[in-house]
Amino acid sequence: MNYRHAFHAGNFADVFKHAAIALVIDHLKRKETPFCVVDTHAGLGRYDLTADEAERTGEWREGLGRVLAAKDRPPGMALLLKAVAAVNGGKKPAIKQPPRWYPGSPRIARTLLRPRDRLFAAELHPEDSRVLAREFRGDEQTVVKRMDGYEAIKAWLPPKERRGLVLVDPPFERKDEFAVMLKGLKDGHRRFATGVFVLWYPIKDRPPVDAFYKALADSGIRRILAAELLLRPPTDPERLNGCGLIVVNPPWQFDSDLGRLAVDLATILGAERPAGAKPGRVSAVRWIEEE
Repeated sequence: MNYRHAFHAGNFADVFKHAAIALVIDHLKRKETPFCVVDTHAGLGRYDLTADEAERTGEWREGLGRVLAAKDRPPGMALLLKAVAAVNGGKKPAIKQPPRWYPGSPRIARTLLRPRDRLFAAELHPEDSRVLAREFRGDEQTVVKRMDGYEAIKAWLPPKERRGLVLVDPPFERKDEFAVMLKGLKDGHRRFATGVFVLWYPIKDRPPVDAFYKALADSGIRRILAAELLLRPPTDPERLNGCGLIVVNPPWQFDSDLGRLAVDLATILGAERPAGAKPGRVSAVRWIEEE
């Protein structure tokens, strides 16, 4: 429990992940029936970009900062930027006057929910869970619990709405996190087979990611979409070179939306393209199928 997201809030991985989550929620809202969002590793709720942690790394400047500086912002970023504005008192974010606060996944979800939708947020870190509880104090649509994220899957699924999004976004402090995350997905899918599951993971080098894809293909779970955003070729196991998202049961046409978002972000973020690589090399969206 040493990972502190305050150093990394608003970086390229956050921007990709959070924009994608916002798109999923937007798709769910196209039906009138209520739904819920379960955030298994919720964090603080919001992050101060002027704090020492954020200033020391400056990672947000290479993520959110590049998006704000872009002349033509990707359409897929609109919902995330709406959430950024909401957490900054409604002030529209701009690179000349950067926002102080960056919303975490539970705050983004809550901003986009309708009155009948619900949010469940789990956070195991003692201090972070207290901060998160204060963030949503008095909010009748939100439940915050200090608990292990994978235990939250067992406790909160299936939801009474029978519709919803489950976000699994662990800090990857454990060496076996891919295996643990896959087990969590299987537990959740058994309980909530119609739910949309979104899993975030880092990409440093290819072997662990390819092994994860193989395990997913052999899991018996169907309709699995994998999306990758690479800043650099994934050849250094000690460096975060990109990140990926697994989406189980993606909404109709979501694969196209996510593909456009990944390509647009790769361009804005200045992703390196290996010599001779095809245009889509730094971002990819594909279906994982049983081999």
